[in-house]
Amino acid sequence: MTELIVFDWDGTLMDSEARIVACLQQAARDLGHEVPPPERAREVIGLGLHQAVARLFPEADEGEVRRLSDAYRRHFLGDELVRSELFPGARELLEELAGAGYLLAVATGKSRRGLEREFEHTGLGGLFHVTRCADETFSKPHPQMLLEILDYTGQEPDTALVVGDTEFDMQMAANAGVPAVGVAHGVHPPERLREAGALAVLDGLGELEVWLRAPGVGRASAL
Repeated sequence: MTELIVFDWDGTLMDSEARIVACLQQAARDLGHEVPPPERAREVIGLGLHQAVARLFPEADEGEVRRLSDAYRRHFLGDELVRSELFPGARELLEELAGAGYLLAVATGKSRRGLEREFEHTGLGGLFHVTRCADETFSKPHPQMLLEILDYTGQEPDTALVVGDTEFDMQMAANAGVPAVGVAHGVHPPERLREAGALAVLDGLGELEVWLRAPGVGRASAL
């Protein structure tokens, strides 16, 4: 029976793909690198920033990865290249789940500063019992941030559920022994999510409540 739902942020609750891609591309321009096309930049969304930049710019040494990361961070936190907004229904879903008694958490590749900025923008921070960011622990697909969330909430893996849009979310969940479902409106296509271990792939966030009502899955009587 699911008691704890752990959400990814970018691409799952927040439609931030275009903003992330634009900031990665601008960081490349700033430091004189070849600008990655959108399809390549999309591939690293969901990883921690340092890991994402290192994968996107494999020719960069450690110092250059730090400089690219700093440039990305400046644009993401300081510019309005492209605005990010919550996916339709995200706010309503979170409020409904919180009201039904679920413990809610976030496990994200964002930095703590970046996540807090999003909480200020959306006003959703108070709905989450615990959050973990990639600059506080190991990045996805390593399970550490999820294991820390389980420990903090006192939940077992089989009473938790991960909801995400990338194979990194699914792999993190599998590495921690936690079931996971994917959302199809994010970065990775449904087949990739299924191959990475998703129990189901939902077309939109609104389908999560229906999925949780299945016998033996969620707190059906509360929804």
